[in-house]
Amino acid sequence: MEIPFNERGVSVTRNALSAAGQVFQLRDIQDVRVVTIPKNKIVPIGISVLGLIGAIIGGVLGSGGGLVCGIMLTVVGGLAWTTQDVTHRLMVDSNGQTREVLSSLERAFVEKVEQTVRVAMSESAAPPKVQKTL
Repeated sequence: MEIPFNERGVSVTRNALSAAGQVFQLRDIQDVRVVTIPKNKIVPIGISVLGLIGAIIGGVLGSGGGLVCGIMLTVVGGLAWTTQDVTHRLMVDSNGQTREVLSSLERAFVEKVEQTVRVAMSESAAPPKVQKTL
């Protein structure tokens, strides 16, 4: 893998990782990992259940406003579920702190950055090559 790396506002050089205005020196990075954040289930299900309960109560009591509001909340809960995305984050352990460096919907890109950082870290930790001159 070639270094330096520069894609989508993320750059990795032989000495540093830079993304979203943050710069991390490779010598200070202890670990790099990709974390996947799944869809949130609680909020959309909660909204839909409250809407369903409101629609039932509005229908039983003969309240058109209650019925319509309940149906609307149920639809909003469904939309909240379908419009959520699974995100992938690049987390860096540096100087005893864990920080989010990068967030993307594409896991392949985040993993590519992780691999590049690992390669750059191993190359910077290796002793420099000495060339003989003749």
